[in-house]
Amino acid sequence: MKENVFKDSPGWENEVEKDAKEVVSRLKNDPVMLGVLLSKLIEERENTNRLLKTLIQKIERIENGVTANEGKEKEEMLPEIDAGIMAFIREKERVTAEDVRLKFNYKGNNAASARLNRLYSLGIVNKAQIGKKMYFFLRNAKKQGG
Repeated sequence: MKENVFKDSPGWENEVEKDAKEVVSRLKNDPVMLGVLLSKLIEERENTNRLLKTLIQKIERIENGVTANEGKEKEEMLPEIDAGIMAFIREKERVTAEDVRLKFNYKGNNAASARLNRLYSLGIVNKAQIGKKMYFFLRNAKKQGG
């Protein structure tokens, strides 16, 4: 059974209908008023669309952890070897210090690990331990199971 929310105010439907008819009658008699009303409606819709677009962009930046420009600026300011490591990670999706050691001819894993941890501390890559190995992957990439 549907409850009448406005049971304390009898005849409200008639009042609303009367007001609506009055507005329609004025709009029919005054096309300028109709034009102004439509213009305002269009303006508000454009403002709402702009606001929604801005909000969506901000949400995407938050979801990615870093704005696209910040990530590019950080990568451009990296030493050449770190940029090479980033390209290698991008190609392989996830790497270990051993992978980096072999690819870039480091004598030991310590130097490769230090480079990867530096990229991690700069917020450019993430890391996750899977079993006994520590994997590094791009910050906006998803972790993969081992």
